[in-house]
Amino acid sequence: MIVMKFGGTSVANFEAITRTIFIIGGKLDQKPVVVVSALSKVTDLLYRISDAAALKDKTLTRELLAELRQRHVNLACQLLEQNPVQKESAVSRVNAICDELDALANAVCAVGELSDRNKAIIISNGELLSSTIICFAMNAKGIRTNWIDARKMMVTNDAYLKGEPVESEIVSRVPGMIAEAYEGMDAVITQGFIASNMKGEQTVLGRGGSDYSASLIGLSVDAERIEIWTDVDGVRTADPRVVQNTKYLEKISFEEAAEMAHFGAKVLHPLTIEPAVKKNIPIYVLNSMNPSGKGTAILRNELIEDGVKSVSFKENIRVINIFSMRMINTSGFLRRVFEIFSENRVSVDLISTSEANISVTVDAGEKIENVVRELSEFAEVIVDEDKSQVSVIGKNIVRLNGMLKRTFAPLKRTNVYMISQGASFVNISFVVDREELTEVVQDLHDHLFDNPEELETF
Repeated sequence: MIVMKFGGTSVANFEAITRTIFIIGGKLDQKPVVVVSALSKVTDLLYRISDAAALKDKTLTRELLAELRQRHVNLACQLLEQNPVQKESAVSRVNAICDELDALANAVCAVGELSDRNKAIIISNGELLSSTIICFAMNAKGIRTNWIDARKMMVTNDAYLKGEPVESEIVSRVPGMIAEAYEGMDAVITQGFIASNMKGEQTVLGRGGSDYSASLIGLSVDAERIEIWTDVDGVRTADPRVVQNTKYLEKISFEEAAEMAHFGAKVLHPLTIEPAVKKNIPIYVLNSMNPSGKGTAILRNELIEDGVKSVSFKENIRVINIFSMRMINTSGFLRRVFEIFSENRVSVDLISTSEANISVTVDAGEKIENVVRELSEFAEVIVDEDKSQVSVIGKNIVRLNGMLKRTFAPLKRTNVYMISQGASFVNISFVVDREELTEVVQDLHDHLFDNPEELETF
């Protein structure tokens, strides 16, 4: 059995879905479990619907709901034009889903109050609609396909908008549900991103969580492989939208992929790797627009060579500098600092410490007001805005002779505000001014990949 996840661009329209069904059709002998995202840009549209409803903007809410319905009805009609019976059934189901969404959005609009629970329900509809339409289309193409409600398989805690999976419950539910759904079928299809808590209330895994869903399902069924189908030819040495002359990576390790995802690479959700690692399930990043391409294989560490694989970045971060003489020869100070971050649910990326100073980086979108206020009760706190984080990632790079020199050689005219060298030997990260990010990343990539030098592991 394999798990095949198709992202929004792979199911964006008639042409993309037709390609996707063709790809699935070529894998039927491997018993595919198909996981799909919402159509491209639909989750954004659903967020706009929830925001408009919360603001009691009845006109905009109606317009956006009508746009959502029309796009999915039109797509169902296009895909099933040659099969009137299937088309009627699909359109009826699409309308039923949209009717339920309309009722909820209008109720929210009437009171002008949007709870996290109702927002999770609203933004879940993209995957329900896309998977329904694709299921009908696959059956119309002769692929006997069963639809599974992911909300009955994927269980999270009570964080409605960023649910943390309850892995033991997922592992106990998924195999039986998929085995039952597969009886007499060629394939099964389900949704990424959406889930429910133990009380049966809808939750979501957070933006980009469809990859994570696929990996959790792969773990649960002992999948032979997990395929992440997107719109790029695998993983590259940097983001090709920012950096010129990037290179394709044939294979990388689980650890390298996790670091790339965490430090800004957009190809994978940061948590995708963890479930696959537990059972050594290879992950393949493939291009649905070029299905004959090899893509990138993500494999266990011993199958991967040492060396630099990627220059990743986070464009918009803050650096929080915490200074206090109380740090010197005082136990428990660091614990107190990071308890404040934890209690306020602010995630820290990089950490650098000296005798009396702690510097950390956080995403610019994090709400840090309470953190700064609480830290200021016992330390001097300075927040540097408009910074970017750059990470050089690869296997054993910290142990390569001359690696630090090569990393910082192109940065002679650049202010570097913080440096963090990972103890895992996988990344070297530093902070620069946001306005210099593009130039820094391009120069660094050119220096590392276009002017290769022999580096020996010590």
